[in-house]
Amino acid sequence: MITLERDALGWTIRQRLALATVVITLGFVSLLSRSWFLQVLQHEKYLKLATSNRIREVVEPSDRGLIFDRAGRQVVINTPTFSLALVLDDIKDLNATADQVGEMLGLDAGHIKEQARRQRRSVPYLPVTVQTDLTMDQVAEVEWARLPGVRVVAETRRQYPYGNAAAHVLGYVSEVTEKQLGDNAFLGVLPGAQVGQYGVERSYDAALRGVDGARQIEVDAQGFETGEIERQPPVVGNDLYLSIDMEVQRVAEEALGDRAGAVIAIDPRNGQVLALVSHPEFSPDELARGVDSKRWKEIITDPERPLFNRVLQGTYPPGSVFKIPVAAAVLEKFHGGQDRFCIGQYRFGNRTFRDWKKQGHGLVDLYQAVVQSCDVFFYQYGDELGVDAIADFATRFGLGKLSGIDLGGESPGLIPSTEWKKRARGQVWYPGETLSVVIGQGYVSTTPLQIAQLMAAVGMNGQRFVPRVQLGVWDSQLDALKPAPSRRLQTVELSPSTYTALHAAMAGVVVDPHGTAHAARSKLVTVAGKTGTAQVVSQSDEMREMADDKVPLKLRDHAWFAAFAPVDNPVIAVGVLVEHGAHGGGASAPVARQVIESYITQRGLAPPDEELYKVLEQRHREREAT
Repeated sequence: MITLERDALGWTIRQRLALATVVITLGFVSLLSRSWFLQVLQHEKYLKLATSNRIREVVEPSDRGLIFDRAGRQVVINTPTFSLALVLDDIKDLNATADQVGEMLGLDAGHIKEQARRQRRSVPYLPVTVQTDLTMDQVAEVEWARLPGVRVVAETRRQYPYGNAAAHVLGYVSEVTEKQLGDNAFLGVLPGAQVGQYGVERSYDAALRGVDGARQIEVDAQGFETGEIERQPPVVGNDLYLSIDMEVQRVAEEALGDRAGAVIAIDPRNGQVLALVSHPEFSPDELARGVDSKRWKEIITDPERPLFNRVLQGTYPPGSVFKIPVAAAVLEKFHGGQDRFCIGQYRFGNRTFRDWKKQGHGLVDLYQAVVQSCDVFFYQYGDELGVDAIADFATRFGLGKLSGIDLGGESPGLIPSTEWKKRARGQVWYPGETLSVVIGQGYVSTTPLQIAQLMAAVGMNGQRFVPRVQLGVWDSQLDALKPAPSRRLQTVELSPSTYTALHAAMAGVVVDPHGTAHAARSKLVTVAGKTGTAQVVSQSDEMREMADDKVPLKLRDHAWFAAFAPVDNPVIAVGVLVEHGAHGGGASAPVARQVIESYITQRGLAPPDEELYKVLEQRHREREAT
């Protein structure tokens, strides 16, 4: 029988037992409630946490598509490589791990830490690449050490087997930027992915990129893979075929040499770009391997501007090449024009405009005015035409306008008019300004691409096409080459006699005894062209009398030559600019001749499309079969 005696606190034994029973019961109820809360209400949450500690989804990057030229030569390839990556979620002490890895592999631990912190991912368990191009010995060291969060990643890197050739066409790839990750064009791209940043690598990034795959794997407590649950293989990107002919490109690169300038060659029958050279150039291989911030700053601050595409972005006074649309205006407005007498200068108001030939050209007609590049002839007709008529003919040929080429960063240049000056400067146009415009100076600026387009249009009697570097894409789903269609622009409608006269005069520039471009003569094909000299600075009479090699390089004129060939049935149009080259006939005409002859030798006068696509399809299938 339980006593009712009370303790020091006044509690009976029965009361103590009752209290203990209540406490124990509440404890069990609390435990049961918590268990129910965790196992029922929070079941999904903790199941995911447990699963994520055991099962992970690993991205399997797709290989970018390959790039070929119009002859089927492989100009961009994927090279297998091993990289050192860190899974930061599996690393407890980054500093200690970096120090250990650096000592083990002979790498800069500070660089590893910097790369890891700079690239820290918002996506869980996404590896951060901290070192590329590991040697096989380094790979073995990492695999043997089995450090938590330290991985060797097998991947492919872009390689450009032709070195720096066609760098401004091909471009380069590098890690996607934060800004790009917020762009719809890169939707679905994960941090750390390699994407196109320039050239066709950028323009056709979506087609080349492919679709990443994924692997669902089991891991142990340290994050090491213990098994594969499921795999979705990646889809390789589509291969890209370019209209560029790498043999013609090589010739153009070598002909320009180490001089700053631009060379552009296009097929006037469809707008396909056959060669595109901009010097100085950059190294796509170097940028694809990755450069640190110091090296990148050196590249973008280089005064020679290697990343500046002079063909599309460089705007220069066209010099006497601009006389071609002016000559077209004279032929159309004045029915062929009349002979004019040149005494080496032209007086306008209280100012004297000089001809390049001090003693003058004498009596010249339009043919000789183009052949000899007589400034005085064009001064006189420019005054009669007026700037707006000149602007009308120039813009019809695409000068001062974006061409629509499938490469980024194109500049429009400028063709001035009375309306332009009023809008842009708030000033009226003065007639004397027209005389500078008529010889391609003053406010006029064009790109080398526009000048090549001018030649193509004149050679094709006004037919014009949007220039493009894409020849087609090999669609892996359809297993076929999809040609890029030619896109026509508005035809420059001039009388047949005008084009006949222009062709004759431009052929005379090359073959006439008085022509300014004898260096463009070819034994293989008839060439029609026009030289140009674009002033960089106003020259004093003393400088005019100096030999070219005595004038400081940066003060020498830019040298132009633009052409099409053959005269009667053109298959190539070329624009060449040599910065500070002095004279187009001596500096630029030989470059154009070599490019033209190279293409004629390579491709002859073959039809531009049908046969070419058939050959490329056959070669592609043979390559895949082997």
